[in-house]
Parts: sequence; structure tokens; C-alpha cells
Amino acid sequence: MFMAILDVQIVASSLPDIQFALHIATNHLSWIQTAYLIAEVVAIPLTGWLTRLMSLRGLFVAAITGFAASSVGCAASHHFETLLLFRIIQGFCGGALIPIVFTSVFTMFPERKHVLATTIGGLFAMLAPTIGPVLGGYITENYSWHWLFLINVVPGFAAAVVAASLIRIGKPDWTLLARLDLPALMLIVACLASLELALKQGPKHIWNDGLIVSLVGLCPIAGVFAIRRCLSSPEPIIDVRCFADRNFSIGCFYSFVLGMGLFGSVYITPLYLGFVRQHTPFEIGEIMIVMGAAQLAMAPFAAMAARRFNPLLLTAIGYGVFAAGLVSDGFMTYDTDFDELLWPQILRGAAVLFCLLPTTSLALEGQPIARMPNASGLFNLMRNLGGAIGIALIDTVLEQRAPTHVAHLVARLQAGDTAAARIVGIPLSLFKNALLGPIDQATKEMVRPLVNRAALVLSFNEAWLMLGTIFVVALMAVPLMRRLPIAANCAAPSESLRFRQED
Repeated sequence: MFMAILDVQIVASSLPDIQFALHIATNHLSWIQTAYLIAEVVAIPLTGWLTRLMSLRGLFVAAITGFAASSVGCAASHHFETLLLFRIIQGFCGGALIPIVFTSVFTMFPERKHVLATTIGGLFAMLAPTIGPVLGGYITENYSWHWLFLINVVPGFAAAVVAASLIRIGKPDWTLLARLDLPALMLIVACLASLELALKQGPKHIWNDGLIVSLVGLCPIAGVFAIRRCLSSPEPIIDVRCFADRNFSIGCFYSFVLGMGLFGSVYITPLYLGFVRQHTPFEIGEIMIVMGAAQLAMAPFAAMAARRFNPLLLTAIGYGVFAAGLVSDGFMTYDTDFDELLWPQILRGAAVLFCLLPTTSLALEGQPIARMPNASGLFNLMRNLGGAIGIALIDTVLEQRAPTHVAHLVARLQAGDTAAARIVGIPLSLFKNALLGPIDQATKEMVRPLVNRAALVLSFNEAWLMLGTIFVVALMAVPLMRRLPIAANCAAPSESLRFRQED
């Protein structure tokens, strides 16, 4: 799971190197990431059906073997099309790995060990996005881009061998293949793929491109028909009846919000450090490692608190502190660097597991074993969708607000506003002298990049404050949660038996 999540961030560090090596057109480069993300988000909700089909062991071994093998294929690719094909396979296999971890937590361990197992699994899931930039930057600067993929091979195949030898949970049911609801599967793929693609490409085209509009229209239509088929099928590919349980639905909502904050903050920080501060990938990773260190430091306390305190209280604390970390970054200047970013990163890193552990327990604890893979897949899907939508919102803010800020700053400078000159970074003596006479072309050329930089920083601040506001508003849902999850609405009558500790 760690490798699957890491592979998004780590590859981003070497996209220019891959572009040069494979002669990829600039407008096609983003597909290296987009193809992976689409395949991943399609695979995650299907893991419940795939687990019933192949068993927990069979699916894990197949997924991790496919992930490692496709990593070799990516590293060996000499053409863009070949790389894209292996990235799709890698993304699908990686997406299947993510829910398996949380399924195993609640099916392979007795209830008294759920918190510890969830802490370990959650820590790896949350660390991957923060470690990705520093690891990717290190590999980019010291090795070839091929090693971004080859580092998956040895641990991947080793994990497959160990899992095949030790895991004995469930039995495969290959008869499900004959009863596969193919129209529902196609509708699910169409819904999730169109959503991911629209979110990825929409901000670049200001959401008014014909293809983007078509994708935005296709997504809800396919989604509605997919849900109808799943509700009417005796053996649905995705059991959406889980959402009838209040705790599960609210847990998924908080997973969605956490995805927005976690993946959004990990996305926006390197953008700022790269475009405004001009740091190298490795330097960016060194700055961002602070959040990962804070997660590690707080893990024992989060696990202890999860066993002793009301999960509703921990959820409120976690999301409140994470919101504070987001809002704190909403007042950056062009001089903001490691020192100013230190405490906001510490706040977010310290809060992550307090966000994840109680909501995971509230959503998944007590689910029937037969429905656990499906519930885990939906819960993890919400986090990934939250990340995708959060990044799309950030891109939209940066694309649309930066030109507006440029116009406002220019107007203020022309009016002689010294506060605007400070925001832009123009020396006040030079600014006052420029106001005494006509501005020559050389001065305009000097001021233009400073104005663009200041406008970009103001747009970054708005994006940070937007994410912080979403977290603050999300706190309003805490009173709606019940302390003890009830999964009866998610289970068929014949599957109402709960997981028992002695199992």
C-alpha cells in the first residue's frame, strides 16, 4: 500500500527526465500521472467484488505481483505508449492494494488489536505522500528515472511470497465471474474515469472545453445508473447499501475531507516552493519531510488516545488542528520558506492520525466480515476522490485568481499604493522615484515578474484558506456520529453476524 500511494508523488519529481528520455510531447506528459490515477480510482471500489472472487490472499498476491511486474515494464519502456500501458496496469494493481490493508485489519486481527493495526496501516498510508517528494527528489538527482519504478520490484515480490505462504483468509468464488454484472461494471468505470479525467484536465481549460463539459455531464449520469443497478442486483459489484448506515456515511465524508486536506497540502506546498522559492526537488523534499516526522512522532500518542477517548472528541481535535495548520499557511509572502512553513506542517502532521483513526474505526468497526472488503473499498475511495477534487479546486483557484490579482496589484501600483509595492517586493525608494515620471520599458520588465510572483502567492494563500474553511465546516458533522457503529443497514439478513473477538 505504501508503494502504491508513493508511486504518484515519487514519479512527479522526474517527469521532465522521463519526457526527455522518451521524447514525450509536453501536452501528453500529464498522462503519465493521470493514467495511473484513473486506474487506481477505478480499482479501489471494485476490491470488494474482487476479494470475493479471488479471496483476500489471492487478490493481494495478484495485485502486488502485478504492481511489481508492471513497475519493471515501466522502467523498461522505450516509448510513451508502452509506459502509459504499464502505468495503467500499475495503477489498477496499486489501487486494489490500498483497501486490502484496512480489510485485513478488521478481519485478520481480534478487536483488541484493531487500533494498533489501524495505526500502523494508517501511518504508512499517510506517510507516503509526504515522503514521496524527498525520495523522488533524491532519486532524481542521484540516479536515473528508471529507479523510481525499480525500487518497487524486490519488496513487491517479497511481499507476494510472504503473503502467499502465510495468509489463510477466505476462499475464492470463481463462479462470480459467470454472474458478473457487466453493464454495472462499465457504468462504474465510466463514472469514475470521467470524473478523474475531468478533475485533472478541467482547471487547465477553465472548465469550458467541450470535452470537459461532456465528461462532467457523463459522470453523474453513469453514476446514477450504476447505483440503480447495484441496488437492484442480488450480487452487486459495489454494495452501496453500506451508505444507509449513518456512521459509515459520515466516516466516508471525513475520509473525503481528509483526502482534500492531505493530498491538497502535499500538492500545493511543492508548487509554492518550486515556482516561488525556486527550490530543487530534493530541497523541497527536505522541507516537506517535517510533516512526515510529525506523523511518526505522534503515532504512539494517537494510538493510545484512540483506545482511551471518545472517537468523536478525537475527530474534532484532529480536524480542528489540521484546519489550523491549513489556515496558518494562508498568509504567506514571497519570502516564506522553511521557518515559516515549519509549524503549519507540524500541526498537520500531528493531526493526521487523529483524523484517520477514529473515523476509520467508526466507519468500519462492526461491519460484517462478508461486507468488510466492500466497505473498506468505498471508505478508501472517498479519500482518493477527496484528494482529486481538492487538487482540482486548488488548480482552479491558481488558474483563475492569479490573473485577477495581477490586475488589482497593477492598479494599486499605478495609484501609488506603497503597501502594494511591499507585497510585490519593489524597493520603496525605486517605487517612489518611478512615480515621479514616466515608467520606462526596463522598469516594466523588472516589475512584471515581481507582480506575477506576488499574484501567485496571493492565489496560494486563497487556496490554503479554502482548504482550511472546508475542514472547519466539516467539524459540524461530528455531533451526527454515533459512538458505536451499527452495520445492520449494510448487511443482508443472512450476513448479520458480526466479527467476534475469538475469531
